[in-house]
Amino acid sequence: MSHAKSFVAVVDDDDSVSRAVKRLLRSIGVAANTFKTGDALLDMLDAFPTYRPACIVLDMQMPGLNGLQTQRQLAGTGIPIIFITAHDESDMRAQALAAGAVAYLRKPFEDEVLIRAVTLAMEPDDGA
Repeated sequence: MSHAKSFVAVVDDDDSVSRAVKRLLRSIGVAANTFKTGDALLDMLDAFPTYRPACIVLDMQMPGLNGLQTQRQLAGTGIPIIFITAHDESDMRAQALAAGAVAYLRKPFEDEVLIRAVTLAMEPDDGA
C-alpha cells in the first residue's frame, strides 16, 4: 500500500512537460526521475539492473526511439506504461494499448487524470 520506495520514470523531450509531471507526482508523494529520450531510459535500465520504476510516463514523439519503439524494448519487464502525447493518432493509440499500455493521454491532460492513471499503474498486482 505504501509507495515509499516507489518512483516513476518520466520520459519526455520537452523539459517543461517533464518538470510539470514531476512536480505533479511530487504533490501526491511520488518521486520521479526524468529522461529526455527512450534511449536514455533504456540505457539506465541496462546499466543498473536494479533500477525499476513502478511505472513509466512515456511521450510518444521523441528524438531517437519513439514511444512505441521504447515500449517494444520494455516488453517483458512488467513495468506499466502510461503514454502522453500531443499527437493523438488512432493507429498509434491502438498499437500502444494492444501492447499493454495502461493509459494513453492526450496533452494537455487534466492533472487528476494523470494522477489516477499513475496511482492505478502503481497498485500491486496481487492476483489473489
